[in-house]
Amino acid sequence: MKQPTHVADSWSSLRRLTSARIALGRAGGSLPTAQVLDFALAHAAAKDAVHTALDVESLIASLAELGVSPLLLATAASDRETYLRRPDLGRRLDETSRAALAALNHAECDVAMIAADGLSAPAAQTQVGPLLRELLPLLAAASLRLGPLCIVRQARVAVEDEIGQLLRARVAVILIGERPGLGSAESLGAYLVFEPRPGRTDAQRNCISNIRPGGLTPAAAAATLEFLIVQSLRRQLSGVALKDDRASPAGRLTN
Repeated sequence: MKQPTHVADSWSSLRRLTSARIALGRAGGSLPTAQVLDFALAHAAAKDAVHTALDVESLIASLAELGVSPLLLATAASDRETYLRRPDLGRRLDETSRAALAALNHAECDVAMIAADGLSAPAAQTQVGPLLRELLPLLAAASLRLGPLCIVRQARVAVEDEIGQLLRARVAVILIGERPGLGSAESLGAYLVFEPRPGRTDAQRNCISNIRPGGLTPAAAAATLEFLIVQSLRRQLSGVALKDDRASPAGRLTN
C-alpha cells in the first residue's frame, strides 16, 4: 500500500491557537514543502525589515492627519550599514540634530514623544500612526504637556535620553521598530524613561512590545502607555520599579 507523502502532526489542532511554528507535519524525514517555503518567506521578510529605509515623507504625511508636525532628526550613524555595525552611534544624535534641538530652547514639557525606525522601519511606517491616533487623545485628556514629536532615522532606543534631555521633558517615550521575528517583521515597541538623560540603563526603562496586527492592538498599547506615563510622572520613577498594576477583568493584577 502506498504511504502518504504528507504526515500530519498529532498537535495540529493547537495551531489555531498560536502563530508559532508548531505541529508542522512531515514529508518523509523532512518538513512539508509548503512549510519550508513559508519559513523562507518569513526569513526574507525579516531581513528586508532590517535593511529597509524609513519612508519619512510618507510617515510625516500620515501624521499630518493627526495635526502633528514632527521634527526630523538623525543619529550619528550616517547610513544603514553603519547603523547595523555600530549600535553605539545609533544611541546619540548627530551634531546637526543636537544643535537644532538645543536652538529650540524648548520650555519644560511632561512628555517627549519620539518615533524611530530601529531594526524594522516597516513597523514604524505602519504602526506609529495608528498608535498615536489612540494615544494622543488620552494624553490630552490627562492634561499633559507634549514636546514636539521627533522622527529619528538610524535610531536605537537610548537616543530618547538625549532627545528628552534637550527638550527638557520629564518623561521620554520612543516608538521604535523591534528586531524582526519569523512571522512578526513589523512589530513596534514603546520604551518609556523618567528624567531622560544620557547614561540611563535598560533597567530604568519600561517596554511595551509586540504592537502589531496579530499582537497588541494600538488601543490596548495606548491605554497601557498612558497609564505608565501618568504613573511615572506621579511617582517620579520608571523601569523595574514601575509596574502595570491595573486590575485585569478577571480581578488579577497584570505585570
